[in-house]
Amino acid sequence: MGPEQIKALLEDKLVNTEVIVDGEGCNFQLILVSDEFTGLSPVKKQQMVYAHLNHLIADGTIHAVTMKFFSPAEWQQYLQQNGQQ
Repeated sequence: MGPEQIKALLEDKLVNTEVIVDGEGCNFQLILVSDEFTGLSPVKKQQMVYAHLNHLIADGTIHAVTMKFFSPAEWQQYLQQNGQQ
């Protein structure tokens, strides 16, 4: 499974969420941008994502996942600080 397939899967399941996926093989880094995560603990945010990836982790399609969560405003600030916009 490639990054584009993971992106499509998560954007289909996590409404109003922009998903950026990097990685290859079975190791992926996710950036998730949404207001849906506002006010949730880091564990709750991860649980929302893992709920849609657990079957891929269980069958070995995905081995490792790291996640970073941003609100749209935080994401814009991050991009500006890193000279990307």
